[in-house]
Formats: sequence, C-alpha cells, structure tokens
Amino acid sequence: MSKTYQFANNFWWGAASSATQSEGAAFEDGKGLNIFDYWYQIEPDKFHNQVPATDASTFYKNYKSDIQLMKDINLNSFRTSISWARLIPGGRGEVNPKAVDFYNNVIDELIAQGIEPFFNLYHFDMPIEMQDIGGWENLEVVEAYVTYAKTCFELFGDRVKYWFTHNEPIVPVEAGYMYQFHYPNIVDFKRAIQVAYYSQLASSMAVAAYRELQLDGKIGIILNLTPSYPRDESNTTDVKAAHICDLFFNRSFLDPSVKGEFPEELMTILKEHDHLPVYTEEELAVIKNNTVDILGVNYYQPRRVKAREAAIAADEAFAPEWFFDNYEMPGRRMNPYRGWEIYPRGIYDIAKNVQENYGNIEWYISENGMGVEHEERFIGEDGIVQDDYRIEFIQEHLEWLHQAIEEGANCKGYHLWTFIDNWSWANAYKNRYGFYRLDLATQKRTIKKSGLWMKEVAKLNRFDGK
Repeated sequence: MSKTYQFANNFWWGAASSATQSEGAAFEDGKGLNIFDYWYQIEPDKFHNQVPATDASTFYKNYKSDIQLMKDINLNSFRTSISWARLIPGGRGEVNPKAVDFYNNVIDELIAQGIEPFFNLYHFDMPIEMQDIGGWENLEVVEAYVTYAKTCFELFGDRVKYWFTHNEPIVPVEAGYMYQFHYPNIVDFKRAIQVAYYSQLASSMAVAAYRELQLDGKIGIILNLTPSYPRDESNTTDVKAAHICDLFFNRSFLDPSVKGEFPEELMTILKEHDHLPVYTEEELAVIKNNTVDILGVNYYQPRRVKAREAAIAADEAFAPEWFFDNYEMPGRRMNPYRGWEIYPRGIYDIAKNVQENYGNIEWYISENGMGVEHEERFIGEDGIVQDDYRIEFIQEHLEWLHQAIEEGANCKGYHLWTFIDNWSWANAYKNRYGFYRLDLATQKRTIKKSGLWMKEVAKLNRFDGK
C-alpha cells in the first residue's frame, strides 16, 4: 500500500540555475569576462568537448519562453544568480544598463507568472579583473563585492524578496586553491583558508548592507552540506576523523553564517599548524552581528571517511587530509555517471542537524539532482526522455525530507538542479540534470518524464510514494 506524502500549500517547488551556466551571451551587450570565460580562452581543452559558457542554455535571449516553461510545470519559485561581470564589467565602476534591463525583465516576468524570484549574488564567476588582483584573497575585492551587492539590492530589492550572498562558497576554496578543478588552479592551503575567510566576511558584509537598506525581504547563503559519516560508528578514531572532516568542509561556513562564529575546534587546529587567516577583531564582529535569515542547502551526496592510515610524510604540506582518509563503503548505491553515492537519508540527517544544532533556522533545499550522461538513449517513442531514475531519485529524497518536516524541521521548499539541462563549468554538458532536455545544436527544449511528474507534484503539493 502506497503512502501519500503531503507538503504545505506554500511549499516552494522550483529549480535552480546560475547566470554563467544558463544565460549564454557571454560576450554580448557589454558583459565583462569572468574567470570561466578567461580560462576557456587560455585552456579550452579543460572543458568537456571544448564547450564554453558562450553556448550555455540561451536564457539571456529566451528568458520569457523559458519562464513560461517553468509555469507550465507549476513551479512557484526559481533561483538563479546575477552575473557580477555582466552588471558591473570589471567588477567595479559603471553599471551596465543593458544588464539592468535584462535582470529587471527576468524579475518582472517571473512575478507576472506567479514565480517567486530567488537571487544569488555570487556563483563561482569572479570578474577576471578582480581575480587578477587576488580574488577572494584581497580585501579590495571583498569591498568591491559589497558595493556590487548593494547595487543589486537597490536596483532589484523592491521585487526580489529572497537574496543569497554566495552559492557553495567552499567550492571556490577547494576547486581553485586546493584540488585544481577550477581557475586559478592553485594548490596552497594557507591561501585557501584566506579565500574562505574573506568569502565569509564578504557574505556577512553583504548581509549588513542589505539590512541597512531596510528592505522587505530576507537574505541568506547557500551551502553544499555533505554529511560526514565515519566508517565505523563504534571506532573512536573513525568518528574523530569524520568530525574533523565536518569542521573543514561543512561547519567552516555553516557556523559563522548561522551562529556568527567559526568553530573553536577548527580555529585551534589551524592555529596549531600556523594556518590562521589574516583577520581583525572588527571583522569578526561584523561576522558575529550579521548572521543570515534563511539558509539554502545543496545536497547531492554524503562523504564517508575513516581514520588516516598512512603516516604523514615529512614533505607533505598541511591539509585537511592529514586527519582522515576517504572511505568507499561496500555496497553503496552509485550514480556511475557523476561518480557520486546516492544516499537519500542524508537529506534527513542534514535537516535534523539544522533543526537541533542551528536554531531550526528557516531553510530550503536549494539544489538536489541527478546528472546522467547520454540521456538521448532514454528517449521514448513520444520523443520524451524516460528518466524514471530521476523521478526515483527525487522521490526518495523528498520522502526523507517529508519525515524530517513532520518531526519539526523548518524546511520550506525543494529546488531541483536544474530547470533546463545547463552548462556545468569544466564538465560543460557532460551530465544532464534538467526537467527539460536541451538539444545543444538547436537549443530546442523538450520536457522529460520527470518534468511531467513534477507538474503534478507541484500542483497538488503531494505524491504517492512507498
């Protein structure tokens, strides 16, 4: 016998994207270069099939019809980002009037269609001129970002009621300064820590700027929370390894954003190894006094760890991996295309953690999704991708989320990554995630079976599950 999973009438059913990953028009209408535009110019072979953001999903030209497609599947909310390099080419100076027109048009069209706009200010896309002077390592860039944020609030804050300072701020730290996934491809953990600290400071300063304007809305941050599970819950060294992993990759932004303070244990570790960032007491006070109103949570996969097995080599630079090894749990469910474990219960564990340890702050699932290669294999006779695997993925996560909400978790919505298959940084279009399939050659959009499924879920605020 199936169970009906009923959600609140005002639950946010939606999707998420970002400017660089969906707009296209990367060199049009006065837009400046961001770090991904520049990186493609100098190293195009770093991108899957050498596809640049120029060929992203043409939302810049097709926003009106795309928003109609959102409406067609009953989405009531949509999160994207503003391109800093489009709005203020170079990162500081004059505002680009064509960018203002575009974002005004997008906001107005969303509202006209009954879709709540959620806007994020920074999604990995640093203007290259800002990166050239150090990016998030440089306090000048923090100040330029706050000016940009304030400009956005003044231009669009009369209609946009949900703002977010950063999406996944740990990712530029890891990808750009630790593991060489993104430009500037630096491996230097001390610099990575400064990037993380100034990213958090920038977020808190943007929150302060928003509050000074006394606008009618809420401001938050979007974090990719990846629960750290020990190999063996009864093994104290495994449990400690998971705890330290959590400090570095989850609590480093979660604690200061919601509680106003960095975890004391993390600061102790960094101090012991001479890796504290440059900071002032005045900056810590800004972080303390400007916590977020709302939290966005991106969840894709868990992290499983065990106590480190090998001794630390004499020439091994200090890094989080001093404290743990990754653990591949036997029998885990995998998405083979992305190389990620599928663990729906993780969404429940995140919800309970936020409920019990972070004041049950208002939050929502800002990203969750399943990327699959070569989805054209699954096109049926009706021309629709039969992505039952995606429906199953979403449904299982929503069942666990529903249980947490019934137990008091203050979760207000669920956004899938993504609405239309979009460009994904170095992976370009390798993995597809959307409710709508994108034909890259023709830019034609075609609904998938998961989109038809969500149309009914969003209409009724419920689905029948296991």
